[in-house]
Amino acid sequence: MTARCSAYVVRCALLIILALGAWSLPAQAQPAQQRAMTFTDVMQFRAAQHRTLSDDGAWLALTAAPDRGDPEVLVHATRGDARYVLPNGSHPALTPDGAWVAATLNPTLAEQEAADDETDEAKKPKPGLALLETATGDTTQFERVQQFAFSTDGRWLAIHHHAAPDTSEAADDEDDGDEKNRTPGTRLVLRELETGREVEVPLVSTFAFDEAGRYVAYAVADTTDDRTGLYLHDLRADDAPETALDAREAGHYTHLTWSEADNHLAFLVATEDDEGEPGPAALWLWDGGDAQEIATADDAPDGWTLPADNDVAWSDDGARVFFGFRPEHEDDEEEADTAESDTTAADTSAFDPYDMEALLEDRTVDVWHWDDPRIQTHQREVWEDEQERTYRAVYHRATGATVPLGDPDVRTMGTPTNADVILGRAAKPYYKKITWEGFLFDLYVIDMEDGTRTQVAERLQGWGSSPRLAPGGRYVVYYDDRDWHLYDVETGTTRNLTADLGVPFANEDHDYPNPAPGYGVGGWIEDDAAVLIYDKYDIWQIPTAGGDPVNLTGGQGRDTARIFRIVRLDPDQDFFSPGESLLLEGYHDRRKTDAFYRATVGASGVRLLLEDEKRFDVVTKADSADVLLYTREDYDEFPDLWVADLDVADRRKVTDVNPQMAEIAWGDAQLVEWRSTDGIPLQGVVITPEDYDPDKQYPLVVYFYRFFSQRLHEFFQPQVNHRPVFPLYASDGYVLFLPDVRFEVGRPGFSATKSVVPGVQKLVDMGMVDPDALGLHGHSWSGYQTAFMVTQTDIFDAAIAGAPVSNMTSAYSGIRWGSGLARQFQYEETQSRLGGSLWEARDHYVDNSPVFFADYITTPLLIIHGDADGAVPWYQSIELYLACRRLEKECIFLQYRGEDHHPQTYPNKLDWAMRMKEYFDHYLKDTPAPEWIEVGVPYDGE
Repeated sequence: MTARCSAYVVRCALLIILALGAWSLPAQAQPAQQRAMTFTDVMQFRAAQHRTLSDDGAWLALTAAPDRGDPEVLVHATRGDARYVLPNGSHPALTPDGAWVAATLNPTLAEQEAADDETDEAKKPKPGLALLETATGDTTQFERVQQFAFSTDGRWLAIHHHAAPDTSEAADDEDDGDEKNRTPGTRLVLRELETGREVEVPLVSTFAFDEAGRYVAYAVADTTDDRTGLYLHDLRADDAPETALDAREAGHYTHLTWSEADNHLAFLVATEDDEGEPGPAALWLWDGGDAQEIATADDAPDGWTLPADNDVAWSDDGARVFFGFRPEHEDDEEEADTAESDTTAADTSAFDPYDMEALLEDRTVDVWHWDDPRIQTHQREVWEDEQERTYRAVYHRATGATVPLGDPDVRTMGTPTNADVILGRAAKPYYKKITWEGFLFDLYVIDMEDGTRTQVAERLQGWGSSPRLAPGGRYVVYYDDRDWHLYDVETGTTRNLTADLGVPFANEDHDYPNPAPGYGVGGWIEDDAAVLIYDKYDIWQIPTAGGDPVNLTGGQGRDTARIFRIVRLDPDQDFFSPGESLLLEGYHDRRKTDAFYRATVGASGVRLLLEDEKRFDVVTKADSADVLLYTREDYDEFPDLWVADLDVADRRKVTDVNPQMAEIAWGDAQLVEWRSTDGIPLQGVVITPEDYDPDKQYPLVVYFYRFFSQRLHEFFQPQVNHRPVFPLYASDGYVLFLPDVRFEVGRPGFSATKSVVPGVQKLVDMGMVDPDALGLHGHSWSGYQTAFMVTQTDIFDAAIAGAPVSNMTSAYSGIRWGSGLARQFQYEETQSRLGGSLWEARDHYVDNSPVFFADYITTPLLIIHGDADGAVPWYQSIELYLACRRLEKECIFLQYRGEDHHPQTYPNKLDWAMRMKEYFDHYLKDTPAPEWIEVGVPYDGE
């Protein structure tokens, strides 16, 4: 049993190493106009969502969404002063030239909450659509819109409406004595943007524009079957009649999928039964002539079908269509017959009260067998997905052959760009091991001509192995046993790519019991000639045919502690070309600053473009212009949108999403360094009030998890939730501390204590924080650390533990109810870091469990947990609460009924956040205790 160390011993050890840290903090005067943040400010603070840029880079749009309230769409010219606002808007879309912006018009928050108790879905408020012309600012609104889309050339807008309230768009189908329950389509409007001309199509169930801007395909669902079918409308021909690609009674048309290569259309066709449920489907193809059926359930393996609920995709060259088969399942006809018979009068003449078989039909039992591949709870969680899962097949247009590729034993991975092979993964042999080892799989290549499989590697880690198929299909690269390996599909040989390069490719900061993952793949070079692989700092170009690797960043990353990564400006780009210029992000691992660089494929060395004590993130590049859209942020700078050229020059800030920030005393963030009790160098972020006075001591709130020093230049988005809102606390006179934690396998609680407490003690010894007003806050994993830490030291004056594990011996064999997985793997291999089973490492489980040492707690403790937590069983908080209660420790437990791991309903989120603040205010600032802290709140029957 590990001995417990007293707070005195911890503090003495800290004094020895305090001189090893270095840090200073400038004093700043608070502007007179600034004020403290309130919870109302937090609720009104807006996030920038759905950011988009026109293809020519001239216009951008985003959703400015408050934490609580009504959103707006903001539309800005990137090189001019024009800007527009669409109240209640969200999810904007722009035409390629930015001439038009469409956005969803949401019901107001007041309308939504007024309709919360409405049970009739048709009577609930429905979103609409706003259409803005950027040249004039004119806006047109449309009501009850379920979907909209621009044609790819930006000439047309499709508006798919909801059904009108209390009416039917298939009126002819009403009261005709037909008891069919098929669902009719709704109105589709095609609007030509330049002229305002509209084409209206009734009873549409789905639609899709082609890739060339010439056609729109739409399916009509007419319950009278007068027009049920799939139709094509030529957008470039005035008054062109629609062309029927297929029409049939009770037809069901889905997955209208256009090929980019040749503008051909693939789609699925099924026939609905009287209840509106589709039967087996067929895959059809339109290539400019007559539509043809190209694959059916008859092409599936025996006992399989081709379902209408599917996934259809084209190969890049348009030569292959991918779709899915699935095993047939027993239908519900027998159950339906039974349900129908239940409505008739029961015949009691033959009733036998001792009919064992009849009695047992109503039993409800799950059998948990020790050798089940998946435990029962996991089976239940994945049941529906597994029943509906399709397994990929391919149709080859050149030969007309359909080849099944995947099945329950080997599932395919991704859509290949080559014509020959696809990757597959076989996890089924390791299902049982998920319980204690986590996710494992065997890797395969599958021949798309005949479906044969060749194993590439076995027992790869589900996290970090990162298998990638080369664009040409010749090679597979994957990570295993601390190195990257290359498999040659043609020769069937494998070689280690990185073992002789003299630097580690395994994660250098990995502190878990499981194998360290790699850092990932940066991409491929044209003709599969080389692969780009990351170590912690640098980017390596490694030839696939052998030869000398090139360090594209010249080793400058490792030499200067800068982490280089490629910024992918085109997400659809399959490979880089020799000599191509690459845009890189360069993050300094020690200083936490960000930068942009240029590198060249095939050459060693980098060129600096921009560096600042900020954080940068690229959002996108304009499709047809050299315009880069990116964000710049800092602790006190919201990540507004900026535009620049591709060398990040000619920079211009475009948006100002939260101008009210200027009113609030946000505070400042600085980097601090210290050493753990074991002498390990550590970093963290200290946030101080705007009017910080170096001659004054402040109450402290510690917020932590694992690594947080990288947040030095990150903006903290104010939200009402389970986390402390940094500027709300800083503007109210708190200092906040975000320390890094370095963990030791087998001793996670102790290593957290030895990391965090020395950092806190340093701030105390600097005279910066009040030694009698130190607060500790953590949630989930750091909720556990918080609960453990207060059994080790009395340095803290108040602690809040959200959703903590308190007893690792009982939590070990608990269930993660959200996924149905057992929790054992988490303790043996991953986050909890105990490094063995309960029987192999029994002392570790006991020594790291707060509940066994609750008698050492002297810190007032607030425990918060939702009783529907799907990640950490809420009885863990009950155990800690009852231990403290039995020991007469000062402890309060807030149980949020019906809430998950993080609170979801706004009243509970707000209550959670406000009680956290009240708790710290009372214990750290001596404010009067509210009643719930002073005497509790009795149960009131609700």
